[in-house]
Amino acid sequence: MVTSHWAAASAQTAAGRRRGAVLERAILDAALEQLSTVGWNGLTMEGVAAGAQTGKAAVYRRWSSKEELVADALRSGLPRWETVPDLGSVREDLLALCRRAREAMFSRPGFALRSVIHECDSEQAERFHAVIFEGVVEPTVSLLREVINRGIERGEVRPDAADEYVLDVIPAMMMYRSKISGCEWSDVELEEMIDRLMVPLLRRDEG
Repeated sequence: MVTSHWAAASAQTAAGRRRGAVLERAILDAALEQLSTVGWNGLTMEGVAAGAQTGKAAVYRRWSSKEELVADALRSGLPRWETVPDLGSVREDLLALCRRAREAMFSRPGFALRSVIHECDSEQAERFHAVIFEGVVEPTVSLLREVINRGIERGEVRPDAADEYVLDVIPAMMMYRSKISGCEWSDVELEEMIDRLMVPLLRRDEG
């Protein structure tokens, strides 16, 4: 019993000594955890502080509002995709990107992001527009454009395919079916979307 109390006291002391980037990282991680479990509506600054094993004052010193904290947590947690797969065909490259997107959607930051998108009212959602656009939409569209342009260079894809409507198809499909139908996007479902929708949409007119 004495050992247990000593261990608990030591842990509290260690938590209290955290400073700077270490404590900030713990708070951001706790915010992502709260978002992915209890959602936007259930997240509180007190709950985040408890999850980070720190005091509420330490959270408020860094972020004056729940919105500011969540925006920084999302920025810190969203994946950074800097490379585009090159597997020899536009079909395989698109499948690889879709698998990456699926992993991101069902990761802790992915669940956190979806809780913000689905639960925030329009005024709150507007505050996260830049975070979502810069962290999710812009990088995804950039990678899709690179894959499609590579397909055009190979002669697989029609020359005018890399337009904004085509580039919106995969992200829109994955988000819509995930939200409305609870689709978890198995490998078979991803392959069907690519084979039945994207490949015909991108195919060169041989006539």
